Amino acid sequence: MKSRNQKETRRMIVNVGIFAAVMALTFWSVFRGQNFSEIAAAVWQMSGIYMAAAVLLAVFFVAAEGCMIWYLLWGIGERSTLPRCISYSFIGFFFSGITPSATGGQPVQLYYMQRDGNALSASSVVLMTVAVIYKFVLVLIGIGILLFWRRPLRTYLRGYYGLYFLGLFLNVVLVVVLLIVMFSQEIIRSCFYRIERLMVHIRLWKKRESRREKVELFLSGYQETVDFLRKHKRLIGVMIAGTFVQRCSVFLLTAVVYRGLGLSGAAMLDIVLVQAAVYIAVDMLPVPGAQGITEAMYHRVFRDIFVGNALVVSVCITRGISFYLVMLIGFVVFCAAGRRRF
Repeated sequence: MKSRNQKETRRMIVNVGIFAAVMALTFWSVFRGQNFSEIAAAVWQMSGIYMAAAVLLAVFFVAAEGCMIWYLLWGIGERSTLPRCISYSFIGFFFSGITPSATGGQPVQLYYMQRDGNALSASSVVLMTVAVIYKFVLVLIGIGILLFWRRPLRTYLRGYYGLYFLGLFLNVVLVVVLLIVMFSQEIIRSCFYRIERLMVHIRLWKKRESRREKVELFLSGYQETVDFLRKHKRLIGVMIAGTFVQRCSVFLLTAVVYRGLGLSGAAMLDIVLVQAAVYIAVDMLPVPGAQGITEAMYHRVFRDIFVGNALVVSVCITRGISFYLVMLIGFVVFCAAGRRRF
């Protein structure tokens, strides 16, 4: 157990180190050739009301996922408190931010949910449902933008237009894969048995019938939860509506920053849709927190909206609040959860 904890600690240190290196390179790229004192002064001049609204939107974006986890857990008969479910969401955001393609968030969430007494099978289905709907809503938004806003999209994205299609395609593929896995016990069973054979072959595990019995028990509970969700479509409908509001909140944040800097001339809807396009393009890229590429793309696509020095200032505020501030909150929540304060 001690050796395993040491390996997990080392892995986390490596991930944080990579995250810090990418962050440093990103900051260097953003502030290269800029007057930092002028940028800092401009940031402090932003309207306090709009700054507070932007922070609330960023916190709401993450907390809303926790509310949906809580809603699904209660819907399927599991009992968990809302603050604890919100803590799962912030912890997931933190670990997603320090791992490529956000792969580290859900495994850590699953660990804490099981530790707090939720059934492993139910927790797995809940997190998979949240992930599928999260990506599904993003795909719907992306397709809607292509159908009804294609010409402005191409004008704003310029050289990143192809990256938008790649991001949308990768999200579609992930939704399909998650749905297949979610509704197929055989795929899960086959994956486990292959992993078991490998671990036994390299002598990390001993072949045990009890392990297979536990897997079959897990699959039984897993299938019962999936069947329950199939029969209660209202739960899924509420989840889709809630996820749409959640998604739009973080897109709206950029428009709030625009107004807070005292700028005018660009339509709020255009700002929201451009920010949505940036998220769709970079969402699946294998970079911790999509750092670097997000800022680079933001610089390119928003330069006709945030004119002059306001462009760099808006990058600092928008990414600082929507990503780095929430990452910090997630880290604090992770430390507190380790002491069972939720």
